Amino acid sequence: MRIYPAVELPVNMQERGDPATVQCVRTTQGRGDAASIQVLTPRRGMVDLASWSLDAPRGGVLELLPNRNLLVRKLNSPQSWNSRVENYLRATGFYHVSRIGMIRGSHPLLAALVERWRPETHTFVLSVGEVIVTLEDVAQIFGLPIDGEPVSGWTDSSSDFVQSQSMTIFGHEPALSRNSKSYIKLSWVRCIRDEEPLDTEESIRRYVRCQIFCLLGSTLFKDKSTAYAHAKYLPLLRNFERIHTYSWGSACLAHLYRALCRASRYDTKEIDGPLNLLFVWAWERMPCLLPVPRHILPPAEIPVAMRWSNSERSTAWLEKTVVTFRHDIDYMQELNMYGSNES
Repeated sequence: MRIYPAVELPVNMQERGDPATVQCVRTTQGRGDAASIQVLTPRRGMVDLASWSLDAPRGGVLELLPNRNLLVRKLNSPQSWNSRVENYLRATGFYHVSRIGMIRGSHPLLAALVERWRPETHTFVLSVGEVIVTLEDVAQIFGLPIDGEPVSGWTDSSSDFVQSQSMTIFGHEPALSRNSKSYIKLSWVRCIRDEEPLDTEESIRRYVRCQIFCLLGSTLFKDKSTAYAHAKYLPLLRNFERIHTYSWGSACLAHLYRALCRASRYDTKEIDGPLNLLFVWAWERMPCLLPVPRHILPPAEIPVAMRWSNSERSTAWLEKTVVTFRHDIDYMQELNMYGSNES
């Protein structure tokens, strides 16, 4: 049973193409185990696809690299918000993502996925072909807008800029990070938000801006600090009527791609980015990685991530290691991708 529709896109047989236009590229050698994939030449400093060492020991036997558990920074607790601002959140395009609760991932699963990420093509190379997280996935999983203007602008790290922007957006002088004056403390923003009386149009809009800024720093564009968000996002929130015109989903996907590219380096110990998006995508698209049988989950609706909020995880799944997830991914059958009827 297909949980939510996958776009049927033509296979690009001549070139890799734009990652946003290629859903799944078939290997020319057919299916089989991981060794049958047409492997891209590993670059120096990158984690190899199947975690094989490039230097074979005496006797010509390849040696497995040690397992690597990437440290996932603490995920913030789910955002609670006043239901009186629902229509305003809908108008800005952030209503659906605001409904997502706590999603618990897995360090070993994350490490197994990162091992198969190729920065050259922004794809996961699996035994069944190449797969990616698409813009449609972002729209379905997070409910974010994927059409519109690019999320871009200029960055000013000066104290005057941060102070003036904070006064405009929050109505208060900001609580900044001790290490960098460009980062605003998210717990302070939440306190400012919750103190809003919501008795005027401006108070409601200030509340919504605070909510969106917290989502940007804790869900969409989360970095390794986890407790702070960069002030560069503030100018995008000044004009309330223009917030919905930006393609926030595209920017979120680009942030995930960048996080995966950085994490694919062998010397990287931590990973940031919208990991909730990655985990939900993996569970929905690859049933062999499911933490619980799918039939016990609530029905899928936008945002799809909401049905994974606070979901239970089986004991057997919690005991899985990187090696176990590698095996599950390597021996996954093609029918288990994109609309399996299993689980």
